[in-house]
Amino acid sequence: VQLQASGGGLVQAGGSLRLSCAASGSGCTISRYTMGWFRQAPGKEREFVAGISWAIGETRYADSVKGRFTVSRDKSKNTVYLQMNSLKPEDTAVYYCAADTRIAIFTTITYDYWGQGTQVTVSS
Repeated sequence: VQLQASGGGLVQAGGSLRLSCAASGSGCTISRYTMGWFRQAPGKEREFVAGISWAIGETRYADSVKGRFTVSRDKSKNTVYLQMNSLKPEDTAVYYCAADTRIAIFTTITYDYWGQGTQVTVSS
């Protein structure tokens, strides 16, 4: 499974960005995986942001992004999205998408596959 994250950039506080994560590979179908978004700010550990599991029809969010971020997917494009609204300077980080063969949405960095990350910078 190869994951390609994109959509990062520089935005002012209060603005919006939409990240995309395109999955590819032999037999790769995102509906087979739980997909997660994580982020890592300079000097900090990688942390869970949001996840979506098709198997159980659930989404899950970190408390810090609830009500501002929305995770979704487009099966026809084999792509997962992270819509980020009302961005804050503390959202600045490299954002990673990940795929997990487990059904539940785990918040730990124990996913099976990882993309390369995309930088999000929010200016104050």
